[in-house]
Amino acid sequence: MNKNLSNSNQAQPALQSHAAAENGASHQPQPNPDPQPVTKINLSGYWENPVVLQRNNFVNKSLSSWSCNTSVGCTHGCLFCYVPEVATMKQASKLATLGVRDPDEQWGNYAFLRSWDEHKFRTSLHAAERTPVSALNADGNRAVMFCTTTDPYQVVKNADPAAQKRLNRHGHLLLVRRSVELILTESTLNVRILTRSPLAKLDFDLFKRFGNRLLFGMSLPTLDNELARIYEPNAPAPSRRLETLQAAKAADIPVYVAVAPTYPECDEADLRRTLTEVAKLDPVTVFHEPINIRADNVDRIRTHAASIGKTTRLDVLATKEAWFRYSMDQLFLVQRLAGEVGLADRLHLWPDPELKSRKLFMALRRAEREQDHRARVWSKEEQAAHHELDEDAYAAHVAWLNGWWARVSEWPGKEADPSWQPPSYVTVPLVPSPTGKEVAQG
Repeated sequence: MNKNLSNSNQAQPALQSHAAAENGASHQPQPNPDPQPVTKINLSGYWENPVVLQRNNFVNKSLSSWSCNTSVGCTHGCLFCYVPEVATMKQASKLATLGVRDPDEQWGNYAFLRSWDEHKFRTSLHAAERTPVSALNADGNRAVMFCTTTDPYQVVKNADPAAQKRLNRHGHLLLVRRSVELILTESTLNVRILTRSPLAKLDFDLFKRFGNRLLFGMSLPTLDNELARIYEPNAPAPSRRLETLQAAKAADIPVYVAVAPTYPECDEADLRRTLTEVAKLDPVTVFHEPINIRADNVDRIRTHAASIGKTTRLDVLATKEAWFRYSMDQLFLVQRLAGEVGLADRLHLWPDPELKSRKLFMALRRAEREQDHRARVWSKEEQAAHHELDEDAYAAHVAWLNGWWARVSEWPGKEADPSWQPPSYVTVPLVPSPTGKEVAQG
């Protein structure tokens, strides 16, 4: 291990300020210091399985064809995160031997870096390079994503300062930088970086060497640092992420932005402010989704908000029906605002698959009809007409969802699909009306 670390010295000067940069101190002035507390992470170390490229299981995301996940767990520990349910819970028995009692409840309080075996990594890389395009997901852009279940530029905490230094050198120099270097020199694959950390600036020199083969992106659901403290208490502040994106753009590195997941408190003014700043970056793509309910993520948010004396609008996540309304409202709002700030052609919405639930959709339509027409007794003919309208409405709803799910995200140097257009949402009245259907942009 030490021999490998000493041989990978390309970023040695940068490593000296690794932890300092994450906490707000760097070689350049920081006009917006990170006000967010960083939880002390004691459950950290090495994971015996080495880092390799793996086919990902994304559905309708259009992010990548492979993932490269450098750790199990993440010190940013965003409270809404879906990873504990979809990934780390599968490792529960193994994590238990490392002191993690409940991977979901303790999310953010553990991070185990994968081991480095260059032969195994290169084997997985060469196998990916040989994979025929016809065998890949059509929306993956033949890209490797760093990362899909953790953050590649997190700072791992450990009670032993020497161990912490070793862990972070290992995580950056080998698991991230060396991996990316090998992809650059030994393949023709693309790379997508997604992070919340300004530490990514340490590798901007390497990113620039990729030209159009690399996209650098950050998650930026809001520009409100105080609001982010409720949902992402251990991640660098949004203001610092925006500064990092601006620095990447200034360095001629192609950028994209994930305005995701947006919180219930992200109203029209908040979203407009975020999207206006994002538009100034001239991003390749802008992804968006609201918070989706996964495992205990809502309870994690509620508990933390109470601990810091903050109120939230978690009522919109209290039931599936409330979440359905909140999700659709935010998706519609972002689609409208993106058009107003000049991002309509680059917007890529991520509607959750559960929004296709026929049961939820029909229940909400019936509830809305009953609310609009209280105490009305409908005839059989009227009920039949309502049923027909509801079927039309659901078909239009699914067509809108399918329109976004069919979207293939842009890639620098690749011609966009001229046949794809942002789908419009066809609104269907709750009761028969002389005007019939109306077309409205969501």
